[in-house]
Amino acid sequence: MKAISYSRYGGPEVLEYGELPDPKVGPDEVLVRVRAAAVNPVDWKAQAGYLDGMLDAVFPVVPGWDVSGVVVRLGVSVPEYAVGDEVMGYVREDVLAHGTFAEYVAAPVRTLARKPRSFGFEEAAALPLVGLTAYQVLHRSQALAVRPGDTVLVHAAAGGVGSMAVQIARHLGCRVLGAARDAGLEQVAELGAEPVRYDEQTFADQVRALAPQGVDAVLDTIGGPFLKLSAGLLAPGGRLASIADGEVLALGGRYFWVRPDAADLAALADLADAGVLTVRVARTFPLEQAAEAQRANAAGGLNGKVVVTVP
Repeated sequence: MKAISYSRYGGPEVLEYGELPDPKVGPDEVLVRVRAAAVNPVDWKAQAGYLDGMLDAVFPVVPGWDVSGVVVRLGVSVPEYAVGDEVMGYVREDVLAHGTFAEYVAAPVRTLARKPRSFGFEEAAALPLVGLTAYQVLHRSQALAVRPGDTVLVHAAAGGVGSMAVQIARHLGCRVLGAARDAGLEQVAELGAEPVRYDEQTFADQVRALAPQGVDAVLDTIGGPFLKLSAGLLAPGGRLASIADGEVLALGGRYFWVRPDAADLAALADLADAGVLTVRVARTFPLEQAAEAQRANAAGGLNGKVVVTVP
């Protein structure tokens, strides 16, 4: 199969496009013919070696965890799917090895759900990691456990995880304050959140003006000074969680890492088909231009996700 891979840690320059052996299909896996794979910051951070203390790398590594495609082969103990099913997945393993930037990926069924009928393959590939992160930290874990009527502050609310969190929190009956840079404030408002402009000098005052009694929950996606400012904006009993900065623990909050979960992914697909969730795809690149796709994602400033397509 054609695939993108790297044989040493580094930036986009270490990526190579070429032939790799087709994946073996384990008992609890299906072979997915990849149609699209989203680029996430964790992809190029793992590729740079930042996760070396957590995950072993089995070189050559195929990057990518998000995927959408079509089932072409079943493992011997897989009754959940049939050949021809359209699926999406957050295909994260316990090592860096067999990712989704390839023509085929062997995906454990625990990482998959059926693709939303209302989404194309590019949109579906852009949903799993960011959608699962927002859904789990807000709703399916004890990290924030938001309830109807809560006031929730979402950081980087125009970004991948942030935009999902705004939509999910509003669906759960919460009032949402969405922090963003100037370029994202309009999108935050379109998603139904009350915009808060990033400015270290005025940020806390802006939030207090909107929520004088404090906010019930904060989802931090950027870390740094705004995480520390947010800790002082909580109402009594308020909850703080970060997906970006372990310093949240010293502030009395929780550090959260997303996990593959087929049921949660299916719930996201249902929300998408119900019109609750929308995903913006800003740019697409063919598989052989995955290095350029990484550069575009790392540069930021895009109004939506970067997706690699496989014809």
